[in-house]
Amino acid sequence: MGLQIEHLVKNYGNTPILKDINLSLKKGEIVGFLGPNGAGKTTLMKILTGTLSNWQGNIHFNTLDLKTQTQAVQRLVGYLPENNPLYGDMFVKEYLDFVADTYQLKVQNIDDLLQKIGLIEHQNKLIKNLSKGYKQRVGLAAALIHNPEFLILDEPTTGLDPNQLIEIRKLIKSIGQEKTIFLSTHILQEVEALCDRVVILHKGTIVLDCPLKDLANQNQQIVKVSFDFRVELEALNRLKNVKHVVNTHDFDYEIYFETANDQRPVVFDFAHDNGLKILNLQHKIENLEKKFYELTQEL
Repeated sequence: MGLQIEHLVKNYGNTPILKDINLSLKKGEIVGFLGPNGAGKTTLMKILTGTLSNWQGNIHFNTLDLKTQTQAVQRLVGYLPENNPLYGDMFVKEYLDFVADTYQLKVQNIDDLLQKIGLIEHQNKLIKNLSKGYKQRVGLAAALIHNPEFLILDEPTTGLDPNQLIEIRKLIKSIGQEKTIFLSTHILQEVEALCDRVVILHKGTIVLDCPLKDLANQNQQIVKVSFDFRVELEALNRLKNVKHVVNTHDFDYEIYFETANDQRPVVFDFAHDNGLKILNLQHKIENLEKKFYELTQEL
């Protein structure tokens, strides 16, 4: 089962916004949704959450028809919008109790959710006094309060500092093991760090839908790493299979390897042997950036 979109069309007046969209998502899949401004991403998400109607085509969540069983579908879907609207003068647990009441939940095990999202120590704090990262956690908790099967996230990491970014990524990855996640972002690195698959929308049309691994060059790779201290490029260049190294910013580096084997353990061992801490470590898929530009540039 999962999410199935067939021949979806949406117009605003005489202006086409979405043109014959066909897309399917499976359980346990984190799909990155990319596109330039005006591509139609927000419109598609509003349709999937049942807040926008008057569209043509077929959309099914498992066996439920979004057109005829909208409320039943909404019980299966959790949504974190980009602006993450919260009631700042409410306490964290008070707000989540309020959200649970709107779903008319009879059994509300809020404490388990607070523990899972990392909010148990902040449950009695006013939302307006929380950091941006913890406000995002509250938004995620609200989206998960009714234990949905599908989670739609709109720019979930925008405005977070590096530590908050890593924490929210880990949280989304963990949630994605048991739910279907559709993640809209304009940050290519977020797709690389979080997603199994990428979908690119341009001018209302899907121009790419493929697993991330299919975009990677099998004979080379780029490892992005952030240390807690500056490292001499010469030391990194001495690592086996290194083609070249770029110091992108302060303690951030991109290491280009010529091998198909995962080199992140090599970088981890280098840090350990030299008494360094790794603040961030991930693969960079150079072809995703190139492909996005090729498919969305204005001719």
